[in-house]
Amino acid sequence: MSDQKMNVESFNLDHTKVKAPYVRLAGVTVGLHGDEIYKYDMRICQPNQNHMDMPGLHSLEHLMAEMSRNHTDKVVDISPMGCQTGFYWAMINHDDYDGILTLIEKTLEDVLEADEVPACNEMQCGWAASHSLEGAKEIARGFLAKRDEWQLIFE
Repeated sequence: MSDQKMNVESFNLDHTKVKAPYVRLAGVTVGLHGDEIYKYDMRICQPNQNHMDMPGLHSLEHLMAEMSRNHTDKVVDISPMGCQTGFYWAMINHDDYDGILTLIEKTLEDVLEADEVPACNEMQCGWAASHSLEGAKEIARGFLAKRDEWQLIFE
């Protein structure tokens, strides 16, 4: 690993020292007019040891994207990590760490109650064949079961 600082925050994170599951503030970006975007790293799987399967991850993305907005108007985006170990939550003007934990918890509880994946069709989704509601629920259940560990980030 290079000592040179990289442009991408997660590339500077020592993935061998974090302990999933966790939620951490990964960065704050200030816009031209003073708005602040808070990026939270919601790490579900231990990096380089486990990952979410794509159909479950994909469905969880759809479910969280839709359901999180029932609880707040501060969500800018919820994006899956390419390594399939977690998601980034981008929030506007939301610097309340306890609030993001509560939002994630409420959203995942909604996922467990869902009876379908929103926008799971060829018109609204770019890979509609790759979904699993049960897979999404399994991921949500596992993350919620370790709720008391979400604030413990480093070993």
